[in-house]
Amino acid sequence: MGLRLYNTLHRKTEEFVPSGDTVRIYSCGLTVQGPPHLGHMRAYIIRDVLVRWLEHKGYKIKTLENFTDIDDKIIKKQTELKKDWRIIAEENISKYLKACDTLNIKRADFYPRASQHIEEIIGLVQRLIDKGFAYEKGGDVYFRVRRFSEYGRLSGKSIDE
Repeated sequence: MGLRLYNTLHRKTEEFVPSGDTVRIYSCGLTVQGPPHLGHMRAYIIRDVLVRWLEHKGYKIKTLENFTDIDDKIIKKQTELKKDWRIIAEENISKYLKACDTLNIKRADFYPRASQHIEEIIGLVQRLIDKGFAYEKGGDVYFRVRRFSEYGRLSGKSIDE
């Protein structure tokens, strides 16, 4: 019996079928306005168990985990602490990596940061606005959920819920 994983999109457990001998795993990383806690670490412990099992079965693994190192929460924390957002982010990333080491969680191969991709993010948001999938209001940008026919498919929720 091979590995069976829950497929959220299909709402059922399915046989894991890799494409090739390298398995790529993306993990949604932390928003680093504060230090990690056990609730955060649970997801990475689960990923670590999966990675180790796949390695045991002979697969090569490539993992990527992002850090949201700039957002409204971090800017708010910057104001509260009177400390540069970059320092707050670095301190909390360091605490997170130390927690991973303490828990013997294998580190990801890549750790991109939101702050490294601001131009691409702005470009993507502008394209959404230009194509009518998003709109600006009061200095913020909102996604027009009714314009996206697949909205709610992954979550299993309807627009009206």
